[in-house]
Amino acid sequence: MRTLQDIGGDAVLVAGGGRAILLQIANPAVGAGVAAHSDFTSRPLDRLHGTLGFCYAQVYGTDADRKAIARRVNAAHAPVTKPPNAHSAGYSAFDPTLQLWVAATLYDTAAQVHELVFGPLSKKDADEVYSGYAVLGTALQMPADLWPEDRAAFRSWFDAELDNLEVSPEALSVSRQLLTLAGAPLWLRAGLPAVRLVTAALLPPRLREAFGFRWTPRQQRRFDRMLGVVRVVWPAVPRSIRHFPVRYYLRRLRR
Repeated sequence: MRTLQDIGGDAVLVAGGGRAILLQIANPAVGAGVAAHSDFTSRPLDRLHGTLGFCYAQVYGTDADRKAIARRVNAAHAPVTKPPNAHSAGYSAFDPTLQLWVAATLYDTAAQVHELVFGPLSKKDADEVYSGYAVLGTALQMPADLWPEDRAAFRSWFDAELDNLEVSPEALSVSRQLLTLAGAPLWLRAGLPAVRLVTAALLPPRLREAFGFRWTPRQQRRFDRMLGVVRVVWPAVPRSIRHFPVRYYLRRLRR
């Protein structure tokens, strides 16, 4: 049986990071919080480092690792709050329903990328992986019973949530910071065209358009060619290399 521990550390899943973040910020409360408290221009990798460190610690770390990263995330989340007023519903990073949404986007994106590269899991394996992803919410303030009980329930709930998402001006501004990184080093910006292509390809069409992506048959062909190469090359890469980020982020955490 394949579990989250078997597939969750594969570096190829990071390719879906842009898609996951854009889905997160299309939730109005998450988008407002990120817009007010994140700065992708001056610190472009902070959210990526934070998310990967948290995920890898929950899945592969020790109890001490998990407690340490939870304390760090909770400390970072503490200022991310705004009370409701006449113009806004407000938000809090400690809101369990928002933590559910963030965890759900990470699971749905990882499942999509894994299937595109490696093919579908068996039903038994897919169910096992799905159950494991609940920890990304329950490690913080999300109660376990908030995670949909099975993949069918998740699919129904998630698709309904997608229909309710809106790309606010704040979310659009954050997405442009994230996908242009004007102040980032040249080596980092050099890879952004590929990041934008993959992000656009993985987004639902309605949200792709709302975020301002132009999608043409030519771009679809480019993505298909890229995916074709990855499907051949990546599975042949040794697992120790494909799972290198796990070791890197656990060492980073323990330092």
